Amino acid sequence: MISDMLAQLFQLNVDIIERLGYPGIVFLMTLESSVFPIPSELVMPQAGYLVFEGKMSMAAVITLGVVGSWLGALLNYVVAMWLGRPFFLKFGKYFFCPADKFAMVERFFHAHGEISTFTGRLIPVVRHLISIPAGLTRMKMSHFLLYTGIGSAIWVSILAYIGFLCGRNLDLIKQYSHICTLGVIVACAIIITVYVWLHKRRKARYAQTHDSATDTP
Repeated sequence: MISDMLAQLFQLNVDIIERLGYPGIVFLMTLESSVFPIPSELVMPQAGYLVFEGKMSMAAVITLGVVGSWLGALLNYVVAMWLGRPFFLKFGKYFFCPADKFAMVERFFHAHGEISTFTGRLIPVVRHLISIPAGLTRMKMSHFLLYTGIGSAIWVSILAYIGFLCGRNLDLIKQYSHICTLGVIVACAIIITVYVWLHKRRKARYAQTHDSATDTP
């Protein structure tokens, strides 16, 4: 039943991209990067398949996939910034984020927003939501777009090439996407581990320098 629904959605997205062309990629990826439940695994591989058929350019597919990701993420960013802290402090409990957890997330994102945005774009489910704390904390727009774009470019490139290799074979696309998702999560875990290590090392050096300066008569 679920596999039939996925196959129908896959075919629907193929039809949309074939009929609308490149704007169809932007439209679907904008929805995917906002809060609409459209998996990118059912958008970019279709575009990759059309590249295989010679109907599209891989460079254009990846570029417009990133543009769509930017637009959807920017929509979440602007809405979150517009609603602001008072809204989430008052109603966050209804979204499984009470005031104490919200304050913790806010502090964390102020300190580590860039790495969170980049890695968040590569992790399932998180990629749809990571732009919300960016908007709430009013992360610098240029930084938000840069790290969103880098993360999105990596992910849409992977999916487009999966479609290029697998064609309309949905089972194979799901298999390759699953493998790539696990690989990306592992890579993100390594990146975050290195980042945390460097951050702690930098703090230790700063503390050591500060103590030395304080002890100097």
